[in-house]
Amino acid sequence: MSANTVMKTSLRNFLAHKGRMALSAIAVLLSVAFVSGTLVFTDTMDKTFDKLFTATSSDVTVSPKGSATEGSATGRPESLPASTVAAVAKAKGVKSAEGAVSSMNVTVVDSKNKNMGSENGAPTIAGNWTKNDLRSMEITSGHAPRGPTEVMVDSDTVKKHHLKLGDELRTIAATGDLKARIVGVASFTVTNPGAAVVYFDTATAQRELIGRTGQFTQINVAAAAGYTDAQVKANIKDTLGSPYKIQTQQEAADANASDVSSFMDVIKYALLGFAGIAFLVGIFLIINTFSMLVAQRTREIGLMRAIGSSRKQVNRSVLVEALLLGVVGSVVGVGAGVGLAVGLMKLMSAAGMDLSTNDLTVKWTTPAIGLLLGIVVTVLAAYLPARRAGKVSPMAALRDAGTPADTKAGVVRGVLGVLLTGGGGYALYLATQADKASQGSLWLGAGIVASLIGFVVVGPLLAGLVVRVISAVLLRFFGPVGRMAERNALRNPRRTGATGAALMIGLALVACLSVVGSSMVASATDQLDKSVGADFIVEPSNGAITPQAAAALKKVTASGDLDHVTEVKYVKTTLTAPDGTKEEEELVAASPSYAKDLRREATSGELAAAYGTNAMSVGSGFAEKTGVKVGDELTVAFDHGRTAKLKVAAITSDDTVFDKGAMYTNIATATRYLPKDRVPLNGMMFAKAADGRADQAYAALKKSVAADPTVKVKDQTDYKQTLKDQIGQLLNMIYGLLALAIIVAVLGVVNTLALSVVERTREIGLMRAIGLSRRQLRRMIRLESVVIALFGALLGLGLGMGWGATAQKLLALEGLGVLEIPWPTIVSVFVGSAFVGLFAALVPAFRAGRMNVLNAIATD
Repeated sequence: MSANTVMKTSLRNFLAHKGRMALSAIAVLLSVAFVSGTLVFTDTMDKTFDKLFTATSSDVTVSPKGSATEGSATGRPESLPASTVAAVAKAKGVKSAEGAVSSMNVTVVDSKNKNMGSENGAPTIAGNWTKNDLRSMEITSGHAPRGPTEVMVDSDTVKKHHLKLGDELRTIAATGDLKARIVGVASFTVTNPGAAVVYFDTATAQRELIGRTGQFTQINVAAAAGYTDAQVKANIKDTLGSPYKIQTQQEAADANASDVSSFMDVIKYALLGFAGIAFLVGIFLIINTFSMLVAQRTREIGLMRAIGSSRKQVNRSVLVEALLLGVVGSVVGVGAGVGLAVGLMKLMSAAGMDLSTNDLTVKWTTPAIGLLLGIVVTVLAAYLPARRAGKVSPMAALRDAGTPADTKAGVVRGVLGVLLTGGGGYALYLATQADKASQGSLWLGAGIVASLIGFVVVGPLLAGLVVRVISAVLLRFFGPVGRMAERNALRNPRRTGATGAALMIGLALVACLSVVGSSMVASATDQLDKSVGADFIVEPSNGAITPQAAAALKKVTASGDLDHVTEVKYVKTTLTAPDGTKEEEELVAASPSYAKDLRREATSGELAAAYGTNAMSVGSGFAEKTGVKVGDELTVAFDHGRTAKLKVAAITSDDTVFDKGAMYTNIATATRYLPKDRVPLNGMMFAKAADGRADQAYAALKKSVAADPTVKVKDQTDYKQTLKDQIGQLLNMIYGLLALAIIVAVLGVVNTLALSVVERTREIGLMRAIGLSRRQLRRMIRLESVVIALFGALLGLGLGMGWGATAQKLLALEGLGVLEIPWPTIVSVFVGSAFVGLFAALVPAFRAGRMNVLNAIATD
């Protein structure tokens, strides 16, 4: 048979069985769409931010060295004196130099105290209106602010919050609260990814954001004609010297884009990971599809062999069909991926991150990757069925004996599966015995991979045992129909194993993450009960608690409702141990009552003594690393402050969740070595109610900060619920992404049943002829589907719980020592799998019930 004939035969077979190929094509389509959509979405995000950063960056930018617009722990951005602007303006090649003020450490609320900022993490930016802003914005209504009672807002924020000229806004910053009325609206000329932007006049911006006039956060420089940005940068550097950060437009844009790119890479690889899981599940669907198609075409393949087709040509014929399937599914998948990316952009816009489809970016690599992945995965998945087709002998095919069972292969498969599963189990055991989480995570990863592959390989052997157990419990109530459903599920263990394995993968991950999430919540709650002695925890949503809010909280003590209020500040330092070891550490400077509010076990010394004059504590990890003991002195260089000698009064255990590895000192000690304007704001606060006054204290604390939406007062019940909600939201998002793999697995069950019905056409006709009703037939197929789904669920949930329990042992090394199995979730997923099986069987069962009895019996 010629190559041309093989191609024609493959094309004819593909078109003849296009209905049976449809679900496999959908699996390829979904997986490729997920990959392509992810790449298009992240590339578009990168392009959007690149355009924004390029548009907003001046030719050259001068800023304080090591500064950032989000400011320091003081709540005020780093600044430079106005005299620097004049010095820069004199540098050779400078056309103009303009001082700018910008801060992200602000919160802007409307008259109803509603935060104008985005909930998606995009910042609120406050500053002064400059000529450089005209590069990316234009005033479309009103005018720029001219005094302390006027403010200008970006048009996206105005539209989103239904603002208008004359409305009052309140800006909350470390220096105080400022009320101003909207006098102007500025619109972005490039895409604004969601930031809320407010502008003040220069003097107001300096006073309210920096804390004093005559200061700027950066200088925007325009290069004169004939000078490159690099030349101007060099000239400014010669003029100013080294204490400043000087960047060209490209350098500034690249630096900003780098920060965004790191975040986008996390999103990209996470989404691609889920796409990979969907591809893995799709492989089982494709293997099953081609295995069943090959079995159903045994006589046809035998005839081809009888008239001269070689094994290689038969093999090639099946692979060409797989190639056609991969091409069709991948091409449509790439197109669907672009649509998916647009949908994600619309979804992000609805959530507050505005992305324009005008920036939609489809690089040539995106369709290339999508097509390559889809085609290669499909062809590789079809290789084993194609190889099996090539082994069919002409005589066996002409007798319609089907593909003979490969007993040797079954034994080899069983041995290999047991070895892999055993190896995976041993690796998981080694992970539980690890002394370090980093070492244990390697064993955990190896154990997950090996045990997963082992379960997939040994699946057909497990199918016989597990299906019989499920059938004994579930199908015994359905009489003969139930027994027939059981036998159908056991008829081809390899097929049942592969179909169940597809569902197993997704559910194993769901079970693992459920165990990890529940254990994290239970462990954190347990640690909270053991460690936190305070009744109330005060947290900021914007990095630090403003001085106004802190003062309001402390005033509540005068009412008699509170026993005490504890302040907690985080101070950057460089520590030098007696052995000369230097470490950059964040010192927790707190009120002495913090020792009661957050109980920490001292392995040496007394923690209360660490709050004495010129004293501190260190964590056990630092002490072991440096050999520090109680009584030793550390040289502590405070960031932007003086250097002190602090005596180690206590060593605390690092076996905890809260403040793991923290080093404590008194606020009074820290402030002694810091300039007044460098003392950090409170990062957290704690409060203890007076005896019998818990409810009154809670109400009073909430009322004291009601005007500041950035401060949240929580009792221990609230805090536990917050932890639960945060982990729950993360898990729900992951479950949503895993749903793609589960959808593909469901398609696999549908496809297996549909092809199985075609394969058993004559058998179904005979059963109908001897009295099996349509209703009983449909029930039989539905029960078969339920058994296969529950088989996959049982393996997946069992495997996933094992992974989760092992992962929890590693979390225990980080202080999360409580293992909790979320039985309601596990049981719900198991029961839900039965409904998945019922749903997957609807169409195959309906088609089987509609078969004409005589035509079915006459089927060859």
